[in-house]
Amino acid sequence: MDFNYIESFEGGIVIKNVRNFELPHIFDCGQCFRWDRKENGNYIGVAFRRVIEVEKRDNDVLLYNTSPQDFKEIWADYFDLYRDYDEIKKILKKDPILKKAVEFGSGIRLLKQDPFELIVSFIISANNRIPMIKRALKKISQRWGEPIKYRGETYYAFPKIEKLKDATMEELASCGTGFRNKYIMDTVRKIYYRGIENRQNYDKSYDINWIKMQKDEICHKGLQKFMGIGPKVADCIMLFSMQKYSAFPVDVWVKRAMEHFYLAPDVSLKKIRDFGINKFGQLSGFAQQYLFYYARENNVKI
Repeated sequence: MDFNYIESFEGGIVIKNVRNFELPHIFDCGQCFRWDRKENGNYIGVAFRRVIEVEKRDNDVLLYNTSPQDFKEIWADYFDLYRDYDEIKKILKKDPILKKAVEFGSGIRLLKQDPFELIVSFIISANNRIPMIKRALKKISQRWGEPIKYRGETYYAFPKIEKLKDATMEELASCGTGFRNKYIMDTVRKIYYRGIENRQNYDKSYDINWIKMQKDEICHKGLQKFMGIGPKVADCIMLFSMQKYSAFPVDVWVKRAMEHFYLAPDVSLKKIRDFGINKFGQLSGFAQQYLFYYARENNVKI
């Protein structure tokens, strides 16, 4: 466990003596798209139909607009606070190359996000830039999600599948999804009409809860049955919402990092993924995040 205890105050809670928790490392390492940094350095995000604001003050983390009950039921797990990241870093730092990346991104934590939201989010992420992904998700949430008020501002929860299943390609395109609109529409409808139990055409291979419960490689293949989900997007969904920590997403920054530190140039993405999983095993996903953050922040080139 990476914290000591919590205290409540009016409108929020303080998590006391939190270890391995740096806001930019967590929210700017490519794993989430619905968090925004404010001028004072705090981050405001929307998750699980709630809006919270996070502040780091010395070794304490303050969560505004929440309660001890929500912390226990949602945020402690969401921020992966019951895991000992010191132990993970100790193991990964035995690799002298990875040691530098681990120390650079020492406050990274892997968030446990909602699988349905992450499926849509990472379909949008394909060949896309983070500002555009964030804008598209914001527009989708404004159009089909529920409004949430916080400090005079209106935020929007990510839409429930029941709302999003009727979205047309034209409506999705108007939200900035581009060519990915047909992938989102097809995937959302398959999950709704075939992947939810008690439906007439139920098929467990489209049930994201069933997919999540499978072993890592079955989960990886299962996600790729949906339109717009290839190996890298499947790895992202597995790692950031399904707790499959052998996943090793290879994007441009991880490719650069792996070729810079470990491999010859022009190695295939599959070979980079296989190498990462073989090298880092069940900690591959953690290693990937340290490498991604280090490579991007330092503009690593091959």
